[in-house]
Order: sequence, then C-alpha cells, then structure tokens
Amino acid sequence: MSIWKKAILFSLITLLLPQFFYAQTNWSAVKSGGTGDLVAVYFTSAERGFVAGDKGYFAYTNDGGRNWAKQSVDTQEDINEIYFRNDNNGYIVAGRKMFLTDDGGRSWREIKIFDPKDFKNLSSEFLSVRFADKKRGFVVGSIINKEDEVVDSLVMRTDNGGETWQRIIVPSKRELYHLDFVNSSRGWIVGDKGLILATSDGGLTWRMQITETDKALYNVDFRDENDGFAVGGKGTILRTENGGESWEAVKINFLATFLRVNFADDKNGFVVGYNGSILRSTDKGKTWVKQESNTKENLYGLFMNKKYGWAVGAKGLIMKYQK
Repeated sequence: MSIWKKAILFSLITLLLPQFFYAQTNWSAVKSGGTGDLVAVYFTSAERGFVAGDKGYFAYTNDGGRNWAKQSVDTQEDINEIYFRNDNNGYIVAGRKMFLTDDGGRSWREIKIFDPKDFKNLSSEFLSVRFADKKRGFVVGSIINKEDEVVDSLVMRTDNGGETWQRIIVPSKRELYHLDFVNSSRGWIVGDKGLILATSDGGLTWRMQITETDKALYNVDFRDENDGFAVGGKGTILRTENGGESWEAVKINFLATFLRVNFADDKNGFVVGYNGSILRSTDKGKTWVKQESNTKENLYGLFMNKKYGWAVGAKGLIMKYQK
C-alpha cells in the first residue's frame, strides 16, 4: 500500500475558513494519463516528462504533456517516486523494487537493492530516492511485517550509482517518506510523527531534528543548506532558515493533508494535497495563498520549474502550470 493511500486514513475533510481567499491560477487539466491514481511526476525538459502511479502504471510525453504514451515497467506494485539526477540517469521506486534508466527513460532495468533473506519474515517498501552526487544515492522507506505494520525505518545507500546498496542505520524506527539533498554532504529525511533526520557527512550518519509536531511529514524540499520546507498532515507546513537547527510552523487557515512541496526558485513555492489543494508562496514560504485548481481530486505528485510545473493525482489527473 502506498503512503498516499495510508495517509487518506488519517486525513481531515478540507476546511476553508471565511477569511481565506483564492488567488488567480495558471493551472489547467490536460489529457489524463490513465484511470488509476497517479502519485509521481518528473520532467527532464519542457517537452519530456513522466508520470506514474498505481499498479505499476508508467507513461511519458515528448510534447510537453499534449500526448501521453504508456510504457511498460516490470512491476505491478504502486510506483511511489520518479527521480532523475540528469537528463539520462533516472530511478523509479515501486514497493520492494527499484528501476534504473541510463537512456533518458526509454528503457528501465531492475536493480537489486537487498537480499530478501536479510529481513527474514519481514518485507520492505521503498518510497523515495535521491542522489547526493554522481555516485552516491539513497533510498528510504520502511520494514513491514506480515500484518503490514511498520516495524523499522529503512535507509539504503549506494556509492556506485545504484549498482550495489548497503543499509544505513538511523536513530528512528518510524516510517520514512521522503528525502532531499542539496550537495554531496547535506541531506534531510522526513517521516511519520513529525520526524526529520539530517546528515552533514554524505549520509553516513543521521541525527534527529526537533520539529515540535507529531503530524506525519510526507515531503521535504531544501533550496540550499539553510532554507528548507516540509509538509504533512492536518495543514502542516514547516520552514527553516538554518538548515533545520530550528523549524517553525507556518500558520495558515486551510486545514488539509499536504503531500508535496516544491520551490521553483528561492522565493516561489507550491504545495499540493487532498481535495485539489494547491497553495503558493512568493515570499520564501512565509505566507501561502490558495490557488484555484478547479478539481476536488487529491493531488499526490508535484514537479515545479521556473517556467512550468506539473501536478498529478487521483483517477489519472494531470495538471499543468504555465507561467
């Protein structure tokens, strides 16, 4: 079960207070990428991009989203994330599997991250992947038992571009949802019950940061070593200006579960979540204004660029942002 489906069990019905107003929007729906839920989106250029979601669904576009073609990836598990570290080298995480491409997504091959015997009667679920540099990468998620309960966190590290992986032990057993790196040394992981882990040595060791929230944090985005953001359940938006040494909660009037945060540049950021929620900030995340999305479908994935952006969600929904 993907994290987005798990999060639905704990979400609140969207509450819009009278003083909250809608801002003009540049978002519009484009041709659907399928009928199942889409949870991941990534573009390597204005023309070429990818979407993915339930039961291994994967599609690509070569014309800026006007047309989408389904592509076969050897999995029936929900695809949780798509990530490219450059135009050619990309990665997909789907449940217990991970796939790599070195030809810009034209073909994908499975990478063996671990030996199933390593976890005995347990299994794993991978939810997010990032690379700190050309060779050093990380996958995060959780170890689960036969009752689908999380029993430990899971961080895997590679030093050779993803060909082989080793487990890194971190100071938490909570489920880990997402990670981000700003350079070869500094990175952050967010997880359940307000968890944020940080590293300053390229992921060899991790330490907990204080957030003063018990809400699940589903996504993290850092602009540099200092300015970062995390979003999660019940309207949670956190920001830091000192690399996470301290986090402050941003007060908003819109209580929804937020699943993605992404800044197009240092000032302009977007958040998406349940019930078609799209928020925008133009002041480094200090304040947020609701955008009109013209949909009530949950939005699970987000990718932003300085000139364009994409969001994906329930029932094959694909939305485009044009500046």
